[in-house]
This record gives sequence, structure tokens and C-alpha cells, in this order.
Amino acid sequence: MKTSVFNFVFGASLLLLAPQKPTTPAFAPQSGTQSQAQSANVKDAPQQPPTRKASRSPKRQAWQMLTDAAAGNKTSGRAIAIRVLGLMPNDAKALRLAEKALSDDKSDVRSAAAAALGDMKARSSIPKLREVLDDQEPSVALAAAHALILMHDGDAYEVYYEVLNGQRKSGKGLIATQASILHDPKKMAELGFEEGIGFVPFAGIGWAAIKVIKKDDSSPVRAAAAKVLARDPDPATTIALVDAAGDKSWLVQAAALEALATRGDPSVVDTVKPYMFDENAIVKYTAAATFLRLTAIKEKNQRLNALKDKR
Repeated sequence: MKTSVFNFVFGASLLLLAPQKPTTPAFAPQSGTQSQAQSANVKDAPQQPPTRKASRSPKRQAWQMLTDAAAGNKTSGRAIAIRVLGLMPNDAKALRLAEKALSDDKSDVRSAAAAALGDMKARSSIPKLREVLDDQEPSVALAAAHALILMHDGDAYEVYYEVLNGQRKSGKGLIATQASILHDPKKMAELGFEEGIGFVPFAGIGWAAIKVIKKDDSSPVRAAAAKVLARDPDPATTIALVDAAGDKSWLVQAAALEALATRGDPSVVDTVKPYMFDENAIVKYTAAATFLRLTAIKEKNQRLNALKDKR
């Protein structure tokens, strides 16, 4: 079933890809490469030029950026900020924010929270995710199911069984009650993009981002390649991903930043920092989460080295 749904959604995705005019970034990266963010529906409210205070560390700035967005009035901003928390596994603060967002009044945010907890492999959140399987919004139930599947929890199969057969083994039919969704290819493709049923090459970029691409033949493929390269041990790949973070396509930028977070190489943390001030919300929040993850790894390494020196 996974394969058939994947193929359906991936095929649908190919019909939805499209160009976007790049705009000038709000902050130029240190590498000198011009980062260009696309103006899209997912673009955050216009940003004021960043103010730098000596007393405010980049780490605090990054957290403040994410917590402000997570508590903001703008649904898209909350959803993006919550979704990228999945880049920070084993972080108690990120876990609390994501769990709180499971009860947000907007389904986009609840879906983002469930997806983030799945990326974190937050086993302590399994009971909460099981409750979300009964969410009246199909996208949220599917996000929770996908998160549970990632943690090998069998309760998630009820939702996939319903998508296939129209009702759950238990007799419930929360998704099937919205029959129009199950029979609308566009809606099913949307669910696939949002919740990881199909081809979702990188975190934080769901349907809201994919649907604004009108005719871009290379960016989605290059973004997917960046995702795969996250596990490549070759140091040359790190350099390639750093360069890709300054790409003219915000799609590739965000994918490269996530890949750098996954690689966990703290040597690139200063390269990531400037993208926290990009005018595209997805790039900005992904950079903030990546910066926090790499900073945590750097601080841990410093503590370990200090202990070794004392011996």
C-alpha cells in the first residue's frame, strides 16, 4: 500500500511543479553567495532590518524567533516554526513546543506538530499522538499516523487501513466521513505532501510551498538530492550543501539547511547563522532550527573535550 500511495502522490507532484521569481534576500550570507528567497503565500510578514545587540546571543535570537512565531497570530508562521522543531531531536524545549501545538485551533499547526514529533522520534509523545489519530481533520490524523509509523507504533495502521478501505478496523471512519477528500486526487496529493505519505523531500516545506511552484523543473529534484546527501560522509558534500544554502531557489536553500542540520557538523554553524535573517519564512525558521541544533552539538563537544583535558 505504501508503494502505491507513494507512486500516486509522487506522480501528482510532477503535475504541480512550477517557476517562481526570486527576490533579493533580507541578509546576505557570509560566503558571499547571494541568497534569493521566493515571494510566496508562505512568506512571512515583512521583516524589519535585524537589530544586533551585544547582550543578545545568536542562540537566544534563534529561540526567540521560533517561540515568537510559534505563539504568533499568523497560522503559516506558527506551522513553519513548529514544523522545523523536528530538526532538534532530544531537545526538551522543542518537544514541549511541539506537544503544545498538537492542540492548536488550526489544523495546519496541529499537523506540523505531529510531523515534528515524528521527526524527533519522541517516544514520550506517543500517547498524545495516539489521541491525535482521532482528529476530525484528515491531514492531522495522517500526520500523527506517519509520526507513529516512524516510531514503529502499530496504532497508526488504523488510519492507513481507513484510507485504503473507507473505515477503520475499529469501526470508526473519521477520514472516510469526508468522502470528497478520498476521491479528489488534488486533495489526496495535498495530504501526501503535507503528511509524508508520498514524496516529501525535506522538513518544513509542505503543500503550501509546493503549490506555488509553477514550472520549476530542477529545484525540486535538487532539493531532494540535498536531502539524500545529508547522510553522505564525504567532507566535500558539506561544502556543496553550504553552497546550496545560498542557492537562488528558496526550495533548495531550505533543503540544504535541513541537510546540514541532519549532518550535525558544528563547523558550519557560523555559515548557517546569516540565513536566520532571510525574508522567506521557511528559510529563516529552518536556519534558526539548524543553528540551534549545530550549536548544541558544538557545546556538547566542547564539554567533552574539556573533560578529556582534565584527565
